[in-house]
Amino acid sequence: MAPPAITPLGDRLSERGKDVAVVLATAAVVVGGTLWSMRGRSETFWMAALGWAIIALACGSLYFRRRWPVGVTVFTLAACAVYYPLSVYDGLLLVAFVIALYTAAAEGRFAAAVALGVGAMLMVVYGEVRQESGRREVDDASFMMLTGWLLSILVLARAQRTRAAYLEEVRARALAAEREQEARAQQSATEERLRIAREVHDVLGHSISLINVQSSAALHKLSKKQPTDDPAAALVAAEKALAAAEEALDAVKSTSKDALRELRSTLGILRGADEAAPTAPASGLAQLPELAERARSAGLDVRTKTQGSVRELPPPLDLAAYRIVQESLTNVARHAQATSATITVDYGADELRLLVEDDGLGAPDGVGQGSGIRGMAERARAFGGELTTENTADGFRVTARLPFRTTQGAR
Repeated sequence: MAPPAITPLGDRLSERGKDVAVVLATAAVVVGGTLWSMRGRSETFWMAALGWAIIALACGSLYFRRRWPVGVTVFTLAACAVYYPLSVYDGLLLVAFVIALYTAAAEGRFAAAVALGVGAMLMVVYGEVRQESGRREVDDASFMMLTGWLLSILVLARAQRTRAAYLEEVRARALAAEREQEARAQQSATEERLRIAREVHDVLGHSISLINVQSSAALHKLSKKQPTDDPAAALVAAEKALAAAEEALDAVKSTSKDALRELRSTLGILRGADEAAPTAPASGLAQLPELAERARSAGLDVRTKTQGSVRELPPPLDLAAYRIVQESLTNVARHAQATSATITVDYGADELRLLVEDDGLGAPDGVGQGSGIRGMAERARAFGGELTTENTADGFRVTARLPFRTTQGAR
């Protein structure tokens, strides 16, 4: 078992415990210094009692130094102003004032701390001026040392305040950066899930729609009643029905095979690093003839047109264009009750335009609202383009515009 981590004493003590520790430590220093200064000197009982009471009050007030930094500093300075003229001992009560002064400056009351430090020095000067001629309690060297001491305390407290503010700012920035990183990671994960969902929807939705149409046609032909009065005609009709059903089932087999291939390619992004990459070509406009052929096998007459100079597209843009056409044909096969559809691919100078028109019923309100339409619109927007849908006099039209100038990292 690992030994317990060693926690610094300052981290184990509570804030109240720290204040008590400062009071006790200061009191020990002041009492010790006062007892040392009492050697060879004496004063009346009441004067001594008053002096010790002032020491106790001044040291005890340090417990509140962080709650009222300026007030405690003023109180300790007043205690020194009363104690030193009255007591014959040169105790170390000034230590309590110095600690209070440091706390005031470190807590951000720097101007007040400077003013109180200057006030303390002026009080020393006033006290020396009131002394009898030729008698001084604080000589020039001691005065300079006291001045330097107070100045050093103020500078040190100012530096500590600046360092604490810097560390707080660093912690705040680190926390903000961590939160921003978590937000970006969550956003990326959400976008990735939506992208995968869109891919799976487009792949499976198109293929399953065609399989449904093809299998329904096969079942219809097989279940069609044959004439019973003419055995020869019934046999010929049954053979035709079986041939048609076989053709439809072959189309189902081909469509399901293509669906599995595209599904493996889509789910390949979830593959572990130790698995082999798929060798099948990625879907794109090059597979448009196969896409149209699968739609024809479901009974939809699909015609394709290409305008402009054909150019090589970035793989993300090529895939997005293919998926838009694929989902458009899926909607035609599933909802439009159309007999024909026309796909136009226009390679412009700055953008790729896709046009899918059918002779079906169209949308009730003229605008598709399903997840398929939303998915197509999201693909177009990911490349800085747009997608529009509208009813026409003959059916329904889907128009997509995909600029060449940007891919925006879309996949």
